[in-house]
Amino acid sequence: MINIIRRKTYKSLPFCEKEIFRYAGTKSNNPQTESLLRECLAEVGNEIIGRVCYIILPVTIRENVCDFTLFKTKSENLAQNLSNCKEVLVFAATAGVEIDRLIQKYGQISPAKSLMFQAIGTERIESVCNAFCCDFEKEIGKELTPRFSAGYGDLSLETQKYIFSVLEPQKQIGLTLNESLLMTPTKSVTAFAGISEAPSTEKNENKCDLCANLDCLYRKET
Repeated sequence: MINIIRRKTYKSLPFCEKEIFRYAGTKSNNPQTESLLRECLAEVGNEIIGRVCYIILPVTIRENVCDFTLFKTKSENLAQNLSNCKEVLVFAATAGVEIDRLIQKYGQISPAKSLMFQAIGTERIESVCNAFCCDFEKEIGKELTPRFSAGYGDLSLETQKYIFSVLEPQKQIGLTLNESLLMTPTKSVTAFAGISEAPSTEKNENKCDLCANLDCLYRKET
């Protein structure tokens, strides 16, 4: 299974309205925003299909350098996240281009709708990543460490280049990376998740605890 790129597709994952409102920066008990969400969800329908490509790589850590054999990267935060792991899951996931089209479509004619589609898109890619990691844990019978993405903590955004070189997500799931290290479609994620050698008695589901950006609008409280 190591060094083989695999793919998964996710259709019709249930929406979490509470999370959508959180990403939109509004409350769910506002009749106006609730009505707006209903309109947007009706327009989205079943158009959003999540796609994931992934690989399992060995990992060795020395002096905060994470060596995945195919590439290396230095990060104290990532090294800590993977400290009890001999293998790591490296994946790329996208919610596809449809949500980007809706965000762009309403950018000028209805900023409120555009914002709501932004929130829906963020909730969708988070749901895809959560479903994928959950499925993977069940498949291998081991726990994953919280996923860790380039740009978190001290992990350089340049790490995206290594991930894209290994996974080739442009061919696998239609995900591209530009010179500014921005991904298209925008509602996409690349991440590391360590395959833990020992089950954790206290698994932290809040990945925001790993990030030093305390002012992030999307930060989830513990």
